[in-house]
Amino acid sequence: MKNLMYFLGSLLCAVLVAFLLHSWLVKQNDPGYVLIGFGHWSLETSLTVFAVAQVIGFFVLYNFFRLMGVLIRMPNQFAKRRRNIRFNRSQEALVAGLFDAADGNWERAEKVLIKHAAHSGAPLLHYLTAARAAQSRGALDKRDEYLQKASEQSSDTNMTVGLTQAELHLSEKQFEQALETLGKLHSINPGHARVLKMMHQAYQHLGDWEGLSKILPSLQQHKVLMETEVKLLETETFSRLLKQTIAQGDRQTIQTCWEGIPDHIKTLPGIANIYFAAMIAAGAGSSVESAMLKQLGRHWDDTLLVLVSNIEAEDKAKQLQSVEQWLAVYPSNAVLLRVLGKLALKAEQMEKAEQYLLKSLNTEASVATYQLLGELLFSKGDKDQACDYFKRGMELASAELISGVESIRTA
Repeated sequence: MKNLMYFLGSLLCAVLVAFLLHSWLVKQNDPGYVLIGFGHWSLETSLTVFAVAQVIGFFVLYNFFRLMGVLIRMPNQFAKRRRNIRFNRSQEALVAGLFDAADGNWERAEKVLIKHAAHSGAPLLHYLTAARAAQSRGALDKRDEYLQKASEQSSDTNMTVGLTQAELHLSEKQFEQALETLGKLHSINPGHARVLKMMHQAYQHLGDWEGLSKILPSLQQHKVLMETEVKLLETETFSRLLKQTIAQGDRQTIQTCWEGIPDHIKTLPGIANIYFAAMIAAGAGSSVESAMLKQLGRHWDDTLLVLVSNIEAEDKAKQLQSVEQWLAVYPSNAVLLRVLGKLALKAEQMEKAEQYLLKSLNTEASVATYQLLGELLFSKGDKDQACDYFKRGMELASAELISGVESIRTA
């Protein structure tokens, strides 16, 4: 409409100029003269007619070329219009698909999203949402197909597809596949918090404690977990790793695993006790005895004390003396007295062993103390008294078992 107004205005101006020119020439009594020659041809006319012809010719040619331009651009304009229509439909389909997925209409959401993905301005979002919908309805093959198409739409460094793929694998408990994807993402961005968290989940579900131990520093450095969560995870990871190593029963393997544990973890009583117990079970208790006594000096632990008593030392009398030093600090500790009785029994110091065990029994009765006293008296030939201690130990064990069952029932 605007172009038509410009055209009509220009034409009106041209007619007005021609009329003014003609009026001026009439007043001069001279209409003007124009002669155009070309070879044997010649054209002569008045100036007014020539001017009018020029104006008309200009407008005819102008509109002719404008019409040609419109005709030339018409296919592209139609194509652009079709693209815009398809784009708008794809945007509407995306919104509809997201709503269907939110409502749980997985199959309809998947169909709508895939139908319009090729013409969308965000095909990646179409394929990823369709992949989630396909998994939700159990179509894992379709899910993988859509993820592959989404991958083709993204660059090598785009982590969006990989993160979605790993998340979907984790939700389906496909932990190996999830770790394969997460490993690639981790190589692209080692500090990505979401990648680290999903790796932690996958390793933990698989029981791959060695793999989990390698990402523990990153979990703490990038604050993926809270500090207390990291400490608990460190304790669980290295204790499980040690237990896995213990199953192999090889002293060198256990030692290598222990050397790979960070120093601040080694000082934790629970971790250290697992290591010491493993070395004792592997027949290398004497090599860690001094370390165990140092650990007791830093942190008194009855469990560690019992482990010390399980070491088969070459000089049993010296072993007894090294533990007796703690009597000055813990004279009424029933576990310490029992351990001293056991070590004295190993050193064949029967009278001292009996004294320690009786004192432990008077301080706090335990099944282990009754057992040791029974063995001691049996070796001395006092079978009646030995049987009495064995019987009392069994009664105590039965009472503890019944008490434990009742506590479980009430809980």
